[in-house]
Amino acid sequence: MTDLALPILTAAPAEPGEPAEPAHAGPRPGVVVIHEGMGITPQLIRFVERVAREGYVVAAPDLFFRVGGPESSDFGTMIGSVTPEQLQRDLATTIAHLRALGATSIGVTGFCMGGFFTYRAAKWAGELGVDAAVAFYGGGITRELGDLACPAILFFGGADPYVPMSDIEVVRAHHGDLVQVYEGADHGFMRDGSDSYSETAAPDAWAKLLAFFGEHLRGSAR
Repeated sequence: MTDLALPILTAAPAEPGEPAEPAHAGPRPGVVVIHEGMGITPQLIRFVERVAREGYVVAAPDLFFRVGGPESSDFGTMIGSVTPEQLQRDLATTIAHLRALGATSIGVTGFCMGGFFTYRAAKWAGELGVDAAVAFYGGGITRELGDLACPAILFFGGADPYVPMSDIEVVRAHHGDLVQVYEGADHGFMRDGSDSYSETAAPDAWAKLLAFFGEHLRGSAR
């Protein structure tokens, strides 16, 4: 059976008079944004556009398209459809897409499930060509602790009911200062427009993400 092409939401800064998604967006740094278990949501689209406005060419792959997306499959089916092997192929496809648009370096970030997948991307950084990774409240990391092949930040909320502090401390014991915890922040503290959004943690994490990507992506070229 022929595999369908991976759908990739793409955004890049455009000069006046240019389309919102120019055919050639570089040379500039590129960022992969990995969605939550809810798939491509309005919040994720806003985040993609926000990163693009900071001068990055951004790509968000729809990892659930093979099972029809959130409208046609249950959560377990969607998550289970993304095997490590498929994830690595989809990330490679997305990064190749960014490179074709002129990306000179690659960062990866993601939320919840996407945070866990960002952690995997950091482990595979050598094979994928990833220069930096920022993971938000990734569950499941304790099951796959390992060496990271690129600079990384691992953000967590201290009041996250899905990623308890006991798990976060295991990750911290392995990765030390890469782990940053916002006391009192809930799961989804970056999800603007939701009850879980944190007006203190989210702006601080956003500023740290920009500084981190600025340090590791803007001066890097592969």
